[in-house]
Amino acid sequence: MKKCTYSAAREEILANAISPVAAELRLLDAADLISMLRYEYHANLADLIESAAELYFHPGTITFGIGGDFRLEWDGYPTVTLDLEIKPQGLTIYARLTLEADAASIDINYIRFNTPSDDPDANTAFLAQSLDDAAFKRKIPALAPAISHSMQ
Repeated sequence: MKKCTYSAAREEILANAISPVAAELRLLDAADLISMLRYEYHANLADLIESAAELYFHPGTITFGIGGDFRLEWDGYPTVTLDLEIKPQGLTIYARLTLEADAASIDINYIRFNTPSDDPDANTAFLAQSLDDAAFKRKIPALAPAISHSMQ
C-alpha cells in the first residue's frame, strides 16, 4: 500500500488490536508454519489462524488471506509472513502479519471502508471503534451485595 500520513496511526491501531492473536500464533512452531506455506496447506493455516483469532474476536473477523512467505537462513532466525483479511463491521483490512523469534509486526496493504467519510481522521476513528466492537470484552461480574443474616 502506498503509505500516507494516516498509515502509521492505522497500523498502530491494528497492531494493538490483534497483538493477542499474533502472540497466540507465535506459540506455534515456526517449522510447522513454514512447511504449511511451502506445501500450500492453506486450509491448515486458515484453521490455525481462525483458532487463534476466535479467542479474542467474533467469528469471521480475522481470516487467512491465502498467502504468505517465509525467510529461513542458516545464520538467523526464521521469519513467517501471513496474509490476513480482517473484517470488523463496516470495513475490510488486507494486511500482512510478520512473525519473528521475539516480535511480530503488521503491514496494512489496503483498507476498504464500506461507507468512507471525507475526513480521514473520522475513518481512522471508525477503524479503531470497529476493531474494538469486534473484540470480545472480558466482563467482570459485579460482586453481589453482602447478605447479612440477622439473628433474633
